[in-house]
Amino acid sequence: MLTLFSLLTALPAAIALHMLEPELVLPAFSILLFAEAAFAAIAARLIGVPDDPEDITLWDVAGGFTLIGCAAAVFGEPDQAALFLVEQGGERP
Repeated sequence: MLTLFSLLTALPAAIALHMLEPELVLPAFSILLFAEAAFAAIAARLIGVPDDPEDITLWDVAGGFTLIGCAAAVFGEPDQAALFLVEQGGERP
């Protein structure tokens, strides 16, 4: 489970670094991590993961994705997020 969590965090980060402009990486990474957290929470709810404090569950993975997504959102500036959401062909002020 920990390997899957690591791959689902590191692989999108590496892809985003190579494909996006530097100022768009943190907002895109934050949105991606929130989506991954939602999928992990839905999967945990549907599967009905038992509460076992000794093992890492899908709920832990969802919490980890959310925590890292919040950190990426905090470190990114609001104007960077606006650049991510602005139409690419339009003029910018």
